[in-house]
Amino acid sequence: MKHHATDAHTLVAAYALGALDDDERKDFDAHLRTCEGCRQEAAEFEATTARLAAAVSQPPPAVAKAQVMAAIDGVRQLPPRVPAPGVAPALGGFVRRRAVSWALAAGVAAAVLGGVAVWQTQNGQDLEQQARQAQEQLDAVSAVLAAPDARTVHGKAANGALTTVVASDQRNQAVFTAADLPAPGVGKTYQLWLDHDGTMRPAGLIEHDGTVILAGNPADAGAVGLTLEPSGGSPQPTTDPLLLMALPA
Repeated sequence: MKHHATDAHTLVAAYALGALDDDERKDFDAHLRTCEGCRQEAAEFEATTARLAAAVSQPPPAVAKAQVMAAIDGVRQLPPRVPAPGVAPALGGFVRRRAVSWALAAGVAAAVLGGVAVWQTQNGQDLEQQARQAQEQLDAVSAVLAAPDARTVHGKAANGALTTVVASDQRNQAVFTAADLPAPGVGKTYQLWLDHDGTMRPAGLIEHDGTVILAGNPADAGAVGLTLEPSGGSPQPTTDPLLLMALPA
């Protein structure tokens, strides 16, 4: 591993996302045997990554298989991509840092965009917009999750939803994920809040299982709240919180 021993702790996210090369992973496995903090953090990152993918996954459209099978005979196969001779892949810290975002993007994008590409020609413009939105979400989420100071906390809302918050002081952002979130009901939505010394400030809406970047400034907030509000949200909570979870310290 081409890092000083004191830098090993910063590789937890890359390890959990499978972004280390074989030698680095072997060395980090050895580090985990002697570092309880990194073992716990790696487990939390792995659980969070799986939850992120599950929360934003979408089934392929019902017509996708029939359209693919109908069109497959008329699709010309492309030749294999062969690297230009003499071009070596870039190495070093830059690749390693970017690998974290690429690994997360690959894992979550497979869930977000699964079943979309096969019918893109029939729904080009709509799908391109969806792809751009999904990519923007992936970029924002992966940047927080891969931040060197990213910290994770898990919770459970009063309605049974499983929640995760990943926060980064360096990026001054936090990601909220909900799984098993019951439908809010007609005319209702779930609203997120940041608790600033007892003052609840709106931090975004989430209507179903998924992952969102919390709006607002989490730097001086102490907790994340979740309430059930009228569609469109409210300037202040109108119901008792389903969740009030301390931000990871």
